[in-house]
Amino acid sequence: MTTSEASSSAAIVTAAILVIGDEILSGRTKDKNIGYIAEYLTNIGIELREVRVVPDVTEEIVAALNALRSRYTYVFTTGGIGPTHDDITADSVAAAFGVSIDYDPRAVAMLSERFSPAELNEARMRMARIPAGAELIANAISKAPGFNIGNVYVMAGVPAIMQAMLDVVAPTLRTGTKILSDTVRAGLREGDIGGPLAEIAKAHPAVSIGSYPFWSDTGPDTNIVVRSRETDKLQAAMVDVKAMISAQRANRN
Repeated sequence: MTTSEASSSAAIVTAAILVIGDEILSGRTKDKNIGYIAEYLTNIGIELREVRVVPDVTEEIVAALNALRSRYTYVFTTGGIGPTHDDITADSVAAAFGVSIDYDPRAVAMLSERFSPAELNEARMRMARIPAGAELIANAISKAPGFNIGNVYVMAGVPAIMQAMLDVVAPTLRTGTKILSDTVRAGLREGDIGGPLAEIAKAHPAVSIGSYPFWSDTGPDTNIVVRSRETDKLQAAMVDVKAMISAQRANRN
């Protein structure tokens, strides 16, 4: 590996999201966290590579978590850390890491800021059970913390709480070179530009080029999005894309 290749590799920080919950898979709850986390990570220089959704089944959570944490720089989980019997994320994470789980005095103290001793019943105390060795993620909204163990960040499923936790976590993360992006509206159908666009993609292997069809007021249209970590390569690909669009429009006329 050359010095430049090693530097490029070191500049890439990757992540996965593990969404946990039967309610997501059944369609009863519509996930609002994936898109938010994806955009958030992109903006700070972390590349989201994979998303998995698993049911409230310990074996499924453990298997998915172990696969993802060995493959990516970071794994972010959402859901399953509430007070009910099916909130088994904390136990499953402990099982994945092979550590014990018990009431964490720090988490109990956080919950005590919101709930009276009488209100801290067995159900609510479930939210204070944290795997051994984990660090807590503060929760300014409902006080029940998330936690971080290894390269795994365990967060709430409720969007507002998850977002607050992500704000706490973000400054602690290692980030890489941000992916730059540029978009051009083709004014053409995706099928009209598929072939020429493939040729441009071959000519610019260090650049990601995607086409996204949509329906406009004038009929079918396509946005072409070019992404790269290097400004000069992004600009060079965009020059070719725009030239191709102009040529295709001219041919159509």
